[in-house]
Amino acid sequence: MPKEPIRLKGKKLSGGLGCGEAFVYEDVMNRTDEFYDIEDEQVFSEIKRLHEALKQVSSQLEGLANDVREEMDTDLSDVFQAHRMIIEDQTLQEEVEREVSEELMSAGSAVKTVFRRWERRFQSMEAKVGQQKSDDIRDLARQLISALAGVRRHAFEELPEGCILVANRLLPSDTLFLMRRDTAGVLLEEGGAGSHAALFANEIGLPCLAGLENIVQKVKTGDQILIDAGAQEIIIHPSQEDQQNFEAKCEDASKSRSLAIHQSTQPAVTKQGVRISVFANVGSADDTRKAVEMGAEGIGLYRIERIYLNRNTPPGANEMYEELKAGIEPIGDRSVYIRLLDAGADKPLPFMEQLRESNPALGLRGIRFLENYPELLDTQLEVLLRLSADFDLHILVPMVTLPQDMELVKERLDAMADKIGTGQILPIGAMIETPAAALSAKALAEHVDFLSFGTNDLTQYAFAADRENAAVDTYFDDTHAAVFRMLEIVHSDLPDIPLSVCGELAGRPEAIRKLLACGVTTLSVAPPRLPETKQAVRQSD
Repeated sequence: MPKEPIRLKGKKLSGGLGCGEAFVYEDVMNRTDEFYDIEDEQVFSEIKRLHEALKQVSSQLEGLANDVREEMDTDLSDVFQAHRMIIEDQTLQEEVEREVSEELMSAGSAVKTVFRRWERRFQSMEAKVGQQKSDDIRDLARQLISALAGVRRHAFEELPEGCILVANRLLPSDTLFLMRRDTAGVLLEEGGAGSHAALFANEIGLPCLAGLENIVQKVKTGDQILIDAGAQEIIIHPSQEDQQNFEAKCEDASKSRSLAIHQSTQPAVTKQGVRISVFANVGSADDTRKAVEMGAEGIGLYRIERIYLNRNTPPGANEMYEELKAGIEPIGDRSVYIRLLDAGADKPLPFMEQLRESNPALGLRGIRFLENYPELLDTQLEVLLRLSADFDLHILVPMVTLPQDMELVKERLDAMADKIGTGQILPIGAMIETPAAALSAKALAEHVDFLSFGTNDLTQYAFAADRENAAVDTYFDDTHAAVFRMLEIVHSDLPDIPLSVCGELAGRPEAIRKLLACGVTTLSVAPPRLPETKQAVRQSD
């Protein structure tokens, strides 16, 4: 006898449609065979087991970083390099060893105890970096306990092809395997809109809903499930009518996507004949090549942070010049907007001592960080001036709040131009990422050639809601009228200044019409979103 359909609402982390049989994942942290007490004479062997597991996980993480870099062509591989730095942290290792030797517990018990302690510390932090690190710590604990148990394969390597994964949460190391198994979708109990899970799911186009309370208990492996992430709804045990309606929706979505890709190299022109520039957000040569294939008319946001990661010293001017040149060469003579290093808060640099701030998200971020480390700023400005001889470059200044932020960059840019003997002066623009910058745009105007909205941070600061903190996720809404109101204010105050949006909001088709109504003339999105973004512009009136 057919079961009655069950309809549940969730929270969209990544859009799309998916159908398949459920695969319910039970976390390895719930296993008991690695958690036990030991005797004094077992301490040495347990610590030896711990070191072997640490070595194994470190090697696996290096492989994951390389795989993500090759298979996904994004700077998301840096997540796994950061995980290696955590797993090799001497303080963390010594704390685990003390639990083994002093508390006489197994290596598995010690890992679970210490990593849970660190996880709680990070969870208690208000800053985004703390919330992200708590997931990272849990991910690493899970990998270590698997290694101690002799498990050398990731649990998701056994996922059935085309299934719907049902789990408590999705951790960074899980996502690559979901792509390899052609997973149809993911349903989670926990997860925020700005989490690593959302980032990866969006990047690989995987439908993903979170906030489904007790979904692990409500679903059994083998249950048929339909996911409509756009409508934020799932159907468990769908009826025949549900199946038919879903298939029709999938067919319409497929036709729309095919048409968008076919037309992706054509200009994006509204129904009134207004041409809108659609650029790409990139961070590497591979990203840029993909953007060109998808019809990017330029680079609206080039992130240079990747050049600084996994290093013991900051890059010199010549090294940075070669890396940046290789990264932007595929775009040819089209416009390129390069953002100055956006470090601080959730983006620490491995070669610099982390600043101790009670609230890093409200501390030395972006241009504030560079003001404290002018040698880093000068190197970037020198490289951009040199590159401008061959490329149409523009400079984006992150985390601008006050006019003096822009004055600082312009003064140092002029000084560097004199120093290297170039008459080239680059167009320079401010990232509007704080309400103060939006409300004081008139004061910024005399120091800028253009403005670019970073709507992720603008939303976060407007609503005082960390997008990594699931507890306040309902407040993080970048489609709220308050966000568009700030865009309208800037356009009203400065009707002749070019405005662009390079945050996640620019890649939401449902928001395009409102953005254009606020005077935005350039949208910059992830390369996979270029076709649908252009289509949304063409359908706007």
